[in-house]
Amino acid sequence: MTTQTLPMLLPASIPWLSLAIWLPILLGFFIALAGSGASPLLNQKQVRQASLAAAVLSFLVTIPVLVGFIPSFEGFQFVEQVAWIERFQIQYFLGVDGISLWFVPLTALITIVVVAAGWEVIEDRQAQYMGSFLILSGLMVGVFAALDGILFYVFFEATLIPMYLIVGIWGGARRVYAAFKFFLYTLLGSLLTLVAILYLYAKSGSFSILAWHLLPLGLNEQIFIFIAFLAAFAVKVPMWPVHTWLPDAHVEAPTGGSVVLAAIMLKLGAYGFLRLSLPIAPDASLELADLMVGLSLVAVVYIGFVALVQEDMKKLVAYSSVAHMGFVTLGFFLFSPLGVQGGIVQMISHGFVSGAMFLCIGVLYDRMHSRQIADYGGVVNRMPKFAALFVLFAMANAGLPATSGFVGEFMVILAAIKVNFWVGLLAATTLILGAAYSLWMIKRVVFGDVANDHVNELKDLNQREFILLMGFAAFVLFMGIWPAVFTDPMTVSVDSLLRHVAQSKLPVN
Repeated sequence: MTTQTLPMLLPASIPWLSLAIWLPILLGFFIALAGSGASPLLNQKQVRQASLAAAVLSFLVTIPVLVGFIPSFEGFQFVEQVAWIERFQIQYFLGVDGISLWFVPLTALITIVVVAAGWEVIEDRQAQYMGSFLILSGLMVGVFAALDGILFYVFFEATLIPMYLIVGIWGGARRVYAAFKFFLYTLLGSLLTLVAILYLYAKSGSFSILAWHLLPLGLNEQIFIFIAFLAAFAVKVPMWPVHTWLPDAHVEAPTGGSVVLAAIMLKLGAYGFLRLSLPIAPDASLELADLMVGLSLVAVVYIGFVALVQEDMKKLVAYSSVAHMGFVTLGFFLFSPLGVQGGIVQMISHGFVSGAMFLCIGVLYDRMHSRQIADYGGVVNRMPKFAALFVLFAMANAGLPATSGFVGEFMVILAAIKVNFWVGLLAATTLILGAAYSLWMIKRVVFGDVANDHVNELKDLNQREFILLMGFAAFVLFMGIWPAVFTDPMTVSVDSLLRHVAQSKLPVN
């Protein structure tokens, strides 16, 4: 891949990526400390206001990155490079290309949503709750912007801490079990990745990810590195069979935790494949492509059937997330521009569709304190505005044309058919299974007669909830109708990645 960089169009004195990373982290720590203690500096109302202001400000500093990005340029833009630990050639090295571009503002935008979603729901340790999400936001942006191996690893692993606290403190009855399971799965998966990073440093004398892209490695070396990265990224995606932590984490997490987990955190692993696995070990990626496609298809088909039998709404959407992320990895390992772009589009779309689904389930849970499908029925009779939006998001989750959920899936299926008809056919079963479990849930929760007195007492969306869900709905429809806005900026970077993979890096004897 090219290491060429481009001077920023916006003022070079303003480090936009650093602001996007450190502003929410610093403000998050301030709010967490200022709103706690025997005599806090901020009361609960001020904590909420300050958190929302911090989230909005953190989003605003990502807009120059989006606006100033030049889609036709092949290298990395908004580059920041400063010596960090000079003895080991470790640098504070940041930059974005078309592959990582959308995830920077998306992360900041989702943070605004989760802060607003917890406005009235979270009462215990509210300052620490809001602060944790702001800190997590900055760390996740750091993963998408890091171009130094150690910096990437630090950000990647540090995201575990705030999410562990969010699930473990503000989660449900089995929150401690779910938090430990989440932490252990993801931490153990990453230990082998650290070994690979140190091996690459020993071979290249640098921790620069861009230098690693150009490093000639033997096939056995590449296979070791690919598997080492796979140990971390497969857990994070999560791929079958290391997906079992996700339903537990989703079910026990508070609504905001589920939204961030589905919308952004799952994407860190998928992004790792594009930034590290494919360009550093291209020959191994091609060698093991059949394995990755097979695992992806198992996630798409088998996990789709698993979602069908769920009685808990959150668990159903959690399993559907595993199936949809299987589409992402399938697209990547087809090694076609259409497939890779489709996978990235699916990542962006899934962030909003699954986030909206979890918000909708949170709305119902806040009113009835139950996520069991059997406890509902006839919700449309009491909550018509909510029902309309919930049905829209369920249709997007099923891949209905003109919604964002259709675009990525269609691109990946089309790319798969071009490679192998049977792979494409198996991938296309997600359209049937997705419709089956989504419609099954909607039928039993939303439609029919009012099932019980508790449903009869439900109140429709308040203004805050309506604004949040309408925002998601607008995005889902906009992306479904005009996907070129999202695909055009990534085209050059995806083509560059695939050209790099196609050029063997095996050393000449």
